[in-house]
Amino acid sequence: MKAFCEQLSGLLTTFGVLLVFVGFIALISLGENASAQSRHCPLEGQSNFRDLGGYETKDGRSVKWKQIFRSGELPKLTDKDVQRLADLKLKTVVNFLTAKEIEFHGEDRLPSGVQPVSNPIESDFGDLAITIVEARKHADFSKVPPELNAEIHRLLVSEETSRRQYADFLRRAADPENRPLVFHCSHGVHRTGTAAAILLATLGVPWDTIRDDYLLSNVYREEEVKLRLEQFRKQAAENRGIAPDEVDMTNFKAFYELRGSYLDAARDEVMENYESVEDFVINGLGLTQADIDRLRETLLE
Repeated sequence: MKAFCEQLSGLLTTFGVLLVFVGFIALISLGENASAQSRHCPLEGQSNFRDLGGYETKDGRSVKWKQIFRSGELPKLTDKDVQRLADLKLKTVVNFLTAKEIEFHGEDRLPSGVQPVSNPIESDFGDLAITIVEARKHADFSKVPPELNAEIHRLLVSEETSRRQYADFLRRAADPENRPLVFHCSHGVHRTGTAAAILLATLGVPWDTIRDDYLLSNVYREEEVKLRLEQFRKQAAENRGIAPDEVDMTNFKAFYELRGSYLDAARDEVMENYESVEDFVINGLGLTQADIDRLRETLLE
C-alpha cells in the first residue's frame, strides 16, 4: 500500500490541465463582476496563484478579499514573487504535498515570518497509479481510464487521511490569526481544488461558482500544459517511429483536460453519503457547528 501511495503522490504531482473552451467559459462567467481578473495573482514562479475572495454566497454575502488564496507549489518563486507575498501580508502556508514530494521539488520559498504548515495528502490508488506511471513513461495513454480525474476527487473526500487534513485546514482558515493564508499542492488542481470546493461550499457559495473557480486552472496553466503535451507528442512519435503530427493526441488531451464533471464527482460522493455539506463537514470531517459558524463569521462580509 505504501508503494501505491507514493505512486499516487507522483501522479498528482505531475498532473496538468489543458486550456479548453470550458476554461474560457469559467473566466467569462467569473469575469462578469471583474473578480476573475482581480483574483489572479500571476507570479513568475507559479501561474496558478489566486484569491478566493469576492465569491457571493446563497444568502447574499461574499468571501472577503485577500484572506484566502489557492495555489500550486511554491519552491520556484523568484525574489520578486517572495516580495509580492510579503506585500500580501501572508501569515500561513498550508502545504498538501507529502514529504517525498517536498524532497523532490524543494521547500516553498516564503517571506520571513510566514508559518509553513504541513498537511500531507496521499491516497491508495491501486493499479490505476501503476497505469499512469507506465503511460507517462512510454507516452502512451491508451489504457488510462477517462474517469481517472473524477475518481481522484471522489477519493479525496472519502478517504480518512485526506478528510483529516482537510479538517485541519478548515480550522486554520477559520482563525483570523492565521490569515492571510494560502493552501496548495503541486499544480493547484486536485488536492487544492477539492479543498477549495469544501471551503467555498461550507461558506455557502453556489456549486456552479465553485465549479467555475475550479476550471480557472485551465486558463492560468495554459502555457505549462502546452509544453507538457508537446513533450509527450515528441516522445510518442519517437517511440512509434512516426512524424509528430501523426500522433493521435486525443487520449493525452482527455487526460490533461480539466472538466467540471471531475469536481462534481467529489460533490456527488458527499451527497450520496451525507445529508448536506454541513453534515459532511461535521460527521465526515469532524468539525463542530461552532467551527462552521466561526468560518462564516470571519470569512464572509
